[in-house]
Amino acid sequence: MKTCLILGGCGYVGYNWSRRLAAKKIFDRIILADLRPPQLPLAEGCEFVLCDVKQPLQLGDIKPEWIFNFAAVHREPGHEKEEYFDTNLAGAKNVCAFAEQTGCKNILFTSSIAVYGSFAGGSESSKPISETSKPYPATPYGISKLCAELIHKAWQRSAAGRRLLISRPGVIYGPGDPGNILRMIRAVRKGYFIFPGSRNLRKSYGYIEGVLDSFEFVMARDESLLTYNYVERETETLGALVEIIQKYFGKKIPVFTAPLPLLVMVAKAAQVVTGGRSPIHPVRVRKTASSTYILPETLGKMGFNFKYDFAASLKDWAAKSPLDFS
Repeated sequence: MKTCLILGGCGYVGYNWSRRLAAKKIFDRIILADLRPPQLPLAEGCEFVLCDVKQPLQLGDIKPEWIFNFAAVHREPGHEKEEYFDTNLAGAKNVCAFAEQTGCKNILFTSSIAVYGSFAGGSESSKPISETSKPYPATPYGISKLCAELIHKAWQRSAAGRRLLISRPGVIYGPGDPGNILRMIRAVRKGYFIFPGSRNLRKSYGYIEGVLDSFEFVMARDESLLTYNYVERETETLGALVEIIQKYFGKKIPVFTAPLPLLVMVAKAAQVVTGGRSPIHPVRVRKTASSTYILPETLGKMGFNFKYDFAASLKDWAAKSPLDFS
């Protein structure tokens, strides 16, 4: 029986990946492992097991052909600094130890463009970053992800016949995800979005369906070790993204520009007034004001078909989950 194990299987990427695998019947048995039970129905052929990657994995007789390691502490803000290391490093060690114990020879691990650090989030004049750029992580999340990559690579090198695919996605968004992209869309539509200093900041992003396409694409190849960026092929400016949103929803409300320090002060005040419940958060404001100019150079050279520019992703998103935009 062909089996796969999805760690972090109840997270956004893991859950969507399980449904993709089930629909295509790529595996006979698809096991989602996570800290908490799934909040949405599992697809046919999927099952759930409780699992904390911070501890050695005790999963009975499960012997997967593939391990998909999506388990991570990643949201910023939302966690203490040590939490990123406690989960992301221990998780990498325990997952690789489990692969060793069960004889699994294939791991796909999601890292992040955060490993590039400030070079992936600088001023509007930032140079594009590709897989050949050196990583200089600047946050606990980015540092922990780069260290986790090295742990997985040590596992791959330690025996012949092992495959390791490392995906470094940008901001992932799409149906059912309440993250930064949906917050921006809602802010633009309601007229309270403000450009943080400049409308010319570049923004790299990854639509969930394209991310999953990339997983299938690299799995079908034969590289024993592959690290690749995943963002959509066209990195738009923030101004262009706003215009695409306005055009798609047929609602053009003027968007003004304000200095970043002023917006940070407003965000801090919003947190105080709402007791921390406001979606306008200083960390999110600063992230919006950072340029992310990432190139998916490796996939491009391999001939991967990038199907989703931002406008195409909105159309696909609305068709799959129209209530997100209600």
